[in-house]
Amino acid sequence: MSFGRRSTRPLHRWRSGTALPAREPGPFADSTPRIAVVGDTCSGKTTLSRQLSLALGIPHVELDALHWEPNWTMAETDVFRKRVGEALKGDRWLADGNYSKVRDLIWPRATTLIWLDYPLGIIVWRVLWRTLVRSITKEELWNGNREGFRAGFLSRDSLLVWAVETHRRRRRRYAALLARPEYSHLMVVRLRSPRATREWLSGVLPSQPVR
Repeated sequence: MSFGRRSTRPLHRWRSGTALPAREPGPFADSTPRIAVVGDTCSGKTTLSRQLSLALGIPHVELDALHWEPNWTMAETDVFRKRVGEALKGDRWLADGNYSKVRDLIWPRATTLIWLDYPLGIIVWRVLWRTLVRSITKEELWNGNREGFRAGFLSRDSLLVWAVETHRRRRRRYAALLARPEYSHLMVVRLRSPRATREWLSGVLPSQPVR
C-alpha cells in the first residue's frame, strides 16, 4: 500500500486506503506529525485516533470533549475555539472531529488528514448499535453527558437522523474543501470501509494490534 501527497485527480477516483501519488516512507515519517481525523458520526474517528495517538506517542485531542458541556450544552464558539487553540499549541498532536467552527485552527497546521468515508449503511448500523449499547450501559461521555434511547432514536434531533441527513452533504463538502489550494499541503488518506482502515493501519503501524 502506498502513500503520498494529495493527488490532483478527483477525490472520487482515489482507491480506499491510499493517498496518491505514491511517496515513501509513509504518512508519519515526519518527527512532528499533526493529524486531523474526520468522518461521519460513528465512523470510528475516536477509536482510530486513540490507537494512532498511543502508537505514535502524540497527544490526542477529542473535539467533542471540548465542545460539549454538561446537559448537552454546546460551548460558546469563542470558548470552544480558545479551548481548541490551547490544546493544539504543541508541534505534535492528533485531533478528531468535524467541527467547521474550528477547522481553520486545525487543517492549515495539520500535516496529515485521515478521512473515514464509509457507506451510509455501515454508519446507520453503527449508530443504532452504539446508541443502544450506551443507552443500556449509561456510559458517561463528556462532562457527565450520557446518550439515552429516546434522544438517540425518537427525537427529531436524534443521532440517527443527524447521521442520515449529513452523510451525503458531508462527503460533497469534504471533497470540495480538499480540492482547494490552501489544503494542498495535506497528506490525505481517504478510507472507504472499516476493512480498508484496518489494512491501512496495519500497514503503517505493523507492530500494533488492530481491532
